[in-house]
Amino acid sequence: MTERPVSSTAPELVLETEAGSTLLVPGHDYRLGRDPESDIVIDDSRVSWHHAVLRPDGDHWTLEDDHSTNGTYADGRQIHEWGVGPGSVIRFGSPSDGPRVVLSGLAPVPPERPSAVSMPALTGTFRQPTNVRPLLPRTVRIGRAADNDLVVDDLVVSRRHAELRALPDGGHEIVDLGSHNGTYLNGLPVERAPAGPGDIVGIGHSAFCLVGDQLQEYVDTGEISLDVQDLTVTVDHGRKVLLDHVSFPVGEKCLLAVVGPSGAGKSTLLGALTGQRPADHGTVVYDGRDLYRDYAELRQRIGLVPQDDILHAQLTVRSALAYAAELRFPQDTAKAERRDRVEEVIRELGLQERADQPVHSLSGGQRKRVSVALELLTKPSLLFLDEPTSGLDPGMDRSVMHMLRGLADDGRTVIVVTHSVLSLDVCDRLLVLAPGGKVAYYGPPEDALAFFGFEQWPEAFEAFERDQDRDWAGEYRDSPSRRRYVLDDSEQPRLPRSGPVIMLPPPRPRSRSAQVGTLVRRYTAALAADRTFLAIMIALPFVMGVMARALAGGELTRDTAMNALLILCVGGVLTGAANAVRELVKERVIYQRERAVGLSRSAYLMSKVVVLGTVTVVQAVVLTLVALLGVDLHAPGGKGVLMPPLIEITVAVALLSFTAMMLGLLVSALVRKEEVTMPLLVLLAIVQVVFCGALLQLSGVPGLDQLSWLVPSRWALGAMAGTIGLSRIVPGDLTGDPLFEHSAGVWLLDVGMLLVLSAAFGFLVSRLLRRHEPAVMRK
Repeated sequence: MTERPVSSTAPELVLETEAGSTLLVPGHDYRLGRDPESDIVIDDSRVSWHHAVLRPDGDHWTLEDDHSTNGTYADGRQIHEWGVGPGSVIRFGSPSDGPRVVLSGLAPVPPERPSAVSMPALTGTFRQPTNVRPLLPRTVRIGRAADNDLVVDDLVVSRRHAELRALPDGGHEIVDLGSHNGTYLNGLPVERAPAGPGDIVGIGHSAFCLVGDQLQEYVDTGEISLDVQDLTVTVDHGRKVLLDHVSFPVGEKCLLAVVGPSGAGKSTLLGALTGQRPADHGTVVYDGRDLYRDYAELRQRIGLVPQDDILHAQLTVRSALAYAAELRFPQDTAKAERRDRVEEVIRELGLQERADQPVHSLSGGQRKRVSVALELLTKPSLLFLDEPTSGLDPGMDRSVMHMLRGLADDGRTVIVVTHSVLSLDVCDRLLVLAPGGKVAYYGPPEDALAFFGFEQWPEAFEAFERDQDRDWAGEYRDSPSRRRYVLDDSEQPRLPRSGPVIMLPPPRPRSRSAQVGTLVRRYTAALAADRTFLAIMIALPFVMGVMARALAGGELTRDTAMNALLILCVGGVLTGAANAVRELVKERVIYQRERAVGLSRSAYLMSKVVVLGTVTVVQAVVLTLVALLGVDLHAPGGKGVLMPPLIEITVAVALLSFTAMMLGLLVSALVRKEEVTMPLLVLLAIVQVVFCGALLQLSGVPGLDQLSWLVPSRWALGAMAGTIGLSRIVPGDLTGDPLFEHSAGVWLLDVGMLLVLSAAFGFLVSRLLRRHEPAVMRK
């Protein structure tokens, strides 16, 4: 106790806890907390070591929170300083079920004092306001630009982001000004909504709270803690458990490694912690806030590095990061601002000497650094990595883990899922999952093997598989390690799960058209840097064109016409489909990550169509000109149906190539592995030859005729045959096909069906892309 002036006129009170009663005598300060030396000891993990101070203040008593982690609560709201007296009920660590003390006495209850309230959701990092300003009876404009009333120096914030407007009745409303990353009220995105005392307005990494006549700003600096509470994930209607009541705390600047045998639920846990696949039961407390409830706002503060690199290997390190910054930062961010942030991240990860090298020329460890650098652009407070050392040699393994150690020390919480146990000593905490998604150990890495009773990790993993009847989770649950490292270290309030998880898709930092522009430039740069691909794209139309020219000779005759047109069909299909058949499957991991942070599906698909479509059409024109320029086409009267014959045939081949390119994208979206695309390309070419109508009589044959309508080469050959009047040059049953007729209606039907098939393939590609997206993005 601390002595105070004896002249205090505050009444004597009795403070009642579950442990007993304490008489409070004026003239003394009483310290409350978990410290055994406290005047009033409250033995609960949610209570800080030094939690609060109760002191006489004039003619009453005042309770002051001593910067506790989980807060002090009166009347259901968090307080900093509060006048108390007989009848006051105070809770510590949680407003609903935290340890409770009750004050009693004979004196009347003193009037409540003005309080500096910070809401329960703003505990943890938000212990003290970063900035406090008077709440003026006028509009306060918030944004990144220097001319705002309240300037937020954060690149994910728009230049003019939002306004806090004073209302005639004395209240306020928050209005989003068309920001690119959104304005949030109590964790949910809003465009216009009333904001009252205690409401939390989220803008970028900042949160604003109306407290009395003040506007308090709290900045998430990255030094946050995490508390995982009873996460449970089941499938097959609850019959199979993937995660079984997983609970553990993660402190500030902590590097946590998650290990376990295959099938122990590591990937499932990663999905639950990042919010990409929320747990069925339990929750994740992000520095005092329910991550699932406030996911729409907090998702911007989570970085995820998948196992596969999320990079275009042909680009240089600097250009890959520059394009990523352009996609992730608001559209009104200046190029110089993005460039400065890219250079800052390059320096932070030690990539200065590699910045102008293509990504494919880097070592595995260096590529992983670039993937991490990409995620650090937006300054996440939580960084998750999935198997970052997979496939690396022991030296690179240790280098990557030391890099993660440095990132945590710089003020982040880093969680890494790994199979490697070579560098666990650099981690602060280790989580071991047993089969069935149960916690077998949580604590310091150096104590884990001794806890299991083994000397080497391979022995422990063999035991997990061999001794499946052993109750690994039960042994840990009853151990002193759990009490010490889970129960005692858990400083976050218990937040019981209530209601469904509201998973809203992220806002787009840039408009769809702006995203298309960025993606087109990035994809063009990646293709231009791939010299092998360029060589094939340039050579293929010339090779196929020369073959068609050799068959056509100087004129299309009875012996050469059908074969020349068939080669044009095959060439158009091969050039288009070969360009696209690998392009989606090889970028699947990149697409999934970028989609999760706001990339538009239609913008992504449109960028592929624009770039590959342009390349494909140019190839088709070259192919046709090489094959037929100067050749006597023997069109009826020397004219085509609507245009000169060579132009009509060029249009037909170009549309065929474009449609085949869309079909190639469909195959690429459908397959799971890049290796199967080449066999499917061969099959695709064979189907086009068989069903084009040059080898088989299809018209009038039930089944085959209708099936051929789905084959692009069927319509392209019909258009070309109609242009030159093939039935006149090569009389016979095959050339009597109604689609080969030299008439405007038939020719327009042929080319129109190619456009219809292109649109249909594009729609199917879009639907297939949806399958590979995070659940929240499937709309």
